[in-house]
Amino acid sequence: MIQDPNDPGMPPEAPEQRENDEKDEKDKNVNKADEASPSATPAAPGAPAFPRRIRSFVTRAGRVSTGQRRALDELGPRFVVPYAASPADWDTLFGRHAPRVLEIGFGMGASTAEIAAARPNEDFIGVEVHEPGVGALLKLIDEQQLTNIRIIQHDAVEVIEHMIEPGTLDGVHVFFPDPWHKARHHKRRLIQPTFVALLASRLKPGAYLHCATDWQNYAEQMLEVLGADPSLENTAADYAPRPDYRPVTKFERRGLRLGHGVWDLVFKRRRQ
Repeated sequence: MIQDPNDPGMPPEAPEQRENDEKDEKDKNVNKADEASPSATPAAPGAPAFPRRIRSFVTRAGRVSTGQRRALDELGPRFVVPYAASPADWDTLFGRHAPRVLEIGFGMGASTAEIAAARPNEDFIGVEVHEPGVGALLKLIDEQQLTNIRIIQHDAVEVIEHMIEPGTLDGVHVFFPDPWHKARHHKRRLIQPTFVALLASRLKPGAYLHCATDWQNYAEQMLEVLGADPSLENTAADYAPRPDYRPVTKFERRGLRLGHGVWDLVFKRRRQ
């Protein structure tokens, strides 16, 4: 017998079922977002056919606070670098020549600001697509009077391909990227062979690539992918101890109290 959902005698939906339904709906929305993205647009007749790149992120319309909006308006012109399909003159943008580190997906920017404050002799390029995070980092830049951070609000793959020249980075940070925990979404994970090869090409010989995740399955994939790149070598037998420069976030601290693991991987570009 088919039950009417408005029938008061029908048992209430279980919380677990509601959660699964919400996740499935989110997955549908993710797929729709990909289908609607410019990279998914069919090529015009006669145009060269390029395979559609699977994006590792979904742009969400997060709420921008009043303080973040003020920071975007007042500080954005100085610290946010517009995306361009050509190499950036980073010495001019920072006003000096210094070691340069790229961070991909800095979230709300707390770790980025802390690292930059502790390493004033290095310059940091932060790439983030979500506007509230950009605004939050700009606020921290202002509060801490930091001068060694520049931000690009754009797809990291395109930034690296077009704005970062080969062999120019002293380090890359990829901290807690979206794990895309469902097996059918693992293809969306950022750390894939093609992307790692691109990152490695932008590193100077001896420069480092530091990834961190709190998902063991993703850590295992990272270790496999990074270890398979011939231009990279692991600085540890497998996973590395957390370097002192990477702050422990409040979410990480809470997870550690609950017994959750965190895995750091630090690889270097081979010198030969």
